[in-house]
Amino acid sequence: MPKEFRYRGYTLDQLMNMPLDQVIQLLPSRTRRSLNRGLSPAKRKLMEELRSGTGGNGKQVKTHLRDMVILPFMVGATISIYTGKEYVPVEVKPEMIGHFLGEYVQTCKRVMHGEPGIGATRSSLYVPLK
Repeated sequence: MPKEFRYRGYTLDQLMNMPLDQVIQLLPSRTRRSLNRGLSPAKRKLMEELRSGTGGNGKQVKTHLRDMVILPFMVGATISIYTGKEYVPVEVKPEMIGHFLGEYVQTCKRVMHGEPGIGATRSSLYVPLK
């Protein structure tokens, strides 16, 4: 039997029914400060899109807002987050509450070095003929 999700002692249903001001008081200080400073018009628009249900019923909401805090009403929605090159879909789970959207999408690839080419080192200048 899976363990029931709780955030700071509250179940997901309790968090969903709670006013946003009370939810903000439960968050860590950095995310609380981010939300208390006010929401930009773009963040308000994203919240309205997610509240209206466009993100929950199969459609994806695309956004560049990597600094948006994940709130309880976003759980279950699929949000496509921009990496600087492409949109990566992320399904929001209850464990993500209080984190930023950008934490779940990498912006840079791991460096994979190939074989050294001619001129990479002094010894590679000499290439034997077959």
